[in-house]
Amino acid sequence: MKLSDFDFDLPDGLIATRPARPRSSARLLVAEGDRITDSVVSDLTEWLRPGDRLVLNDTRVIPARLSGSRTRQSAQGEVSARIEVTLLEPQADGAWAALVKPLRKLNVGETITFSTDLSATAERIAEGQAYLRFNLTGQDFDAALAEAGAMPLPPYIAAKRPADAQDKTDYQTVWARHSGAVAAPTASLHFDEPLLAALAAHGVTFTHVTLHVGAGTFLPVKVEDVTTHRMHAEWGRVSPEAAAEIAATKAAGGRVIPVGTTALRLIESAARGGDIAPWEGETDIFIYPGFRFRVTDGLMTNFHLPKSTLLMLVSALMGQERIRRIYAHAVEHRYRFFSYGDASLLLPG
Repeated sequence: MKLSDFDFDLPDGLIATRPARPRSSARLLVAEGDRITDSVVSDLTEWLRPGDRLVLNDTRVIPARLSGSRTRQSAQGEVSARIEVTLLEPQADGAWAALVKPLRKLNVGETITFSTDLSATAERIAEGQAYLRFNLTGQDFDAALAEAGAMPLPPYIAAKRPADAQDKTDYQTVWARHSGAVAAPTASLHFDEPLLAALAAHGVTFTHVTLHVGAGTFLPVKVEDVTTHRMHAEWGRVSPEAAAEIAATKAAGGRVIPVGTTALRLIESAARGGDIAPWEGETDIFIYPGFRFRVTDGLMTNFHLPKSTLLMLVSALMGQERIRRIYAHAVEHRYRFFSYGDASLLLPG
């Protein structure tokens, strides 16, 4: 398999920079086997059956973009430099791995001030990243970060506009619970409380799992032979209760449909032994055509970037030719793409 097998032409105007409002008014492309139907997310009850189970990623996105300054003494007196920080992931010792721009203007031991309450000291610099220790921890850190930070919008949105206060609501799911992600599980952004209530009344059930989505989700594939690509690792957890719920749905003949590729990657990581089981740890599972799905019966997901691992994942689920037809239909009918874009419901049949 070549990287070029997963390329397609996408008009720049189809990249969404704001979500649909209300959330569930986004368009929904439904692919059942070879059949394609244009629908809307609020009509999910027409496509899901009583007894189906949606698997939802309950990670919470942190406002991981910070702008601050560092000050140092020089022969000319005190000089300062603007420092932009994107938090990546917490370390076991409590420090944070972060991308820093410009990294060359920060030395080990220097402090970056982000607000009157929040600052961080550079403890280590390695492999293009800085490791920062903040002056606050726990709820104090969360509160100060919420005040000083901005949502880490994906590069293809950030290139068109800066993050603003509205993104703190828009770029968060209604069921977000466990803080730690620096990117949203974006298919889940289409759900609101009225839709969840309608689905529950229809007999659809829900299971929550946690996968903290990392910035690596936006890393490009740089190898021509895609089978040699190495995935970034992300921390996730499938609780005993979640595993039991998914197993019960499978045993009863219901369909297990993750909402988003993050939830799919997590439950397939937890089922590598053959059956779904409780699981916790870091997963670098890479799903591309030829992958054997053990628990996934369908997928609700947004439309993904050309040459991306996520496009490879949906190609593994539906088949490469089907995905080519689905994406050609989406482009022709002007569906909105990427994180704030429209959705698809993929049912391989």
